[in-house]
Amino acid sequence: MEIFKYSGPSFDLYGEEWSDSLILDDGPWPAPRATQPLAAEVEVPGSKSITNRELVLAALADGPSTLRRPLHARDTQLMIDALRALGVSFEEQDGDGRFGPDLVITPTAELEGGVSIDCGLAGTVMRFVPPVAALALGPVNFDGDPSARKRPMGGVLEGLKQLGVEVRDDGRGRLPFSLYGNGKIEGGEVEIDASASSQFVSGLLLAAPRFERGLKVTHRGGALPSVPHIEMTLESLRRRGVTATSPESGVWQVEPGPIAAIDLTIEPDLSNAAPFLLAAVVAGGEVCIPDWPTETTQVGDLLREILPKFGAEISLDGTTLICRVAQPLVEAQRPGVELDFTDAGGELAPNIAAVCALLASESRITGIAHLRGHETDRVAALAAELTRIGAEVEELPDALVIRPGELHGALWQCYEDHRMATSGALVGLAIDGIELDDVGSTSKTLPQFVAMWRAMITGAPHEPESNDTSFLSLGI
Repeated sequence: MEIFKYSGPSFDLYGEEWSDSLILDDGPWPAPRATQPLAAEVEVPGSKSITNRELVLAALADGPSTLRRPLHARDTQLMIDALRALGVSFEEQDGDGRFGPDLVITPTAELEGGVSIDCGLAGTVMRFVPPVAALALGPVNFDGDPSARKRPMGGVLEGLKQLGVEVRDDGRGRLPFSLYGNGKIEGGEVEIDASASSQFVSGLLLAAPRFERGLKVTHRGGALPSVPHIEMTLESLRRRGVTATSPESGVWQVEPGPIAAIDLTIEPDLSNAAPFLLAAVVAGGEVCIPDWPTETTQVGDLLREILPKFGAEISLDGTTLICRVAQPLVEAQRPGVELDFTDAGGELAPNIAAVCALLASESRITGIAHLRGHETDRVAALAAELTRIGAEVEELPDALVIRPGELHGALWQCYEDHRMATSGALVGLAIDGIELDDVGSTSKTLPQFVAMWRAMITGAPHEPESNDTSFLSLGI
């Protein structure tokens, strides 16, 4: 895949350890083996889920908003590019974050149609931006990476059609498609099947305050995955003065009204903290994550409940989360685990499944059918790659059963999926000869991954430069 990178002369998004030749190298990446217990503090960039929700709301707000410590990665850049195409302005501003500048977002008086939007492989872009684009005047075309054309879109497109928006998708419910806005949406009520992705609901709710009658969304279908992400959307709306509620299970209501401009600091991405905390489980030792929020809607906070099942001792020292593990996982011969991700935490499942291959007995990871519609079919991909390195894996429609085997090195396929890449790096901590075919896929949400991973293993500090404010990517 094409690796996302900024071009500023001094701000190195990847950290000093990544030379240009390494960034552009398409060859396999040897996953480093941990030869001693870890002792590292890992600062994690801002949450992708919160950043992209706040970018959308800032684009629709009643004045300029400032996002401090936002995530700078491919998914957020795609969101910025999409909103800028619709007429929204972005300005960089020096901040105190280590991973890039703050952003000032200024809405446009009238959203502009007659544009094409590249969604890349970002689910938040392909599902959050269409309702915004439906408020523009004129046609807006959507497409993305080849793999993105396999990701489901039917729920959000069906919702827009029920609201009277003209959508042309040839009935496929997938990219590419076009929609035709007339500058306003009446709003009202829609019923959709969101069993494939909670982002269908979130995408409609985020734009709903700008609908003349607001919006009531009712889910009709199978089990709804990732409900906490909808709560994150509601919380983001409430933070900006919008009345947003869930009067009953499977029903959400947003009242019409202004979206307040705010100044907000983005929380660290707790799901991106997962591979680093699980690294302590695999290698033993201690990994600390600073600025862990005391209250959050991020599903990554479930790690505090999950990690002790793998023998970790979890504690909070102020706002620093500490994960301590007495000995490496293979030496500890810990038994398998059973985890159900039906309601929440599915994005943690790939990393956790990889670690389960190192346990001494059978593990069952259930409630993950919705992962088949993510960046890749993660259920099938995990089964294939864990089998490739010697584990015994049974793939079920909504589950993986993972049994220990004679593990060995192999070329780990990443499927252009950041979670698959970090999962391969995790098993590489304990197994010689693991190579990742596409470590650059981590640029989707964590472009600094390689430098941070090496720094964690070696104990060397990871100090990305963050003073340059001339990102060519923002077109400023």
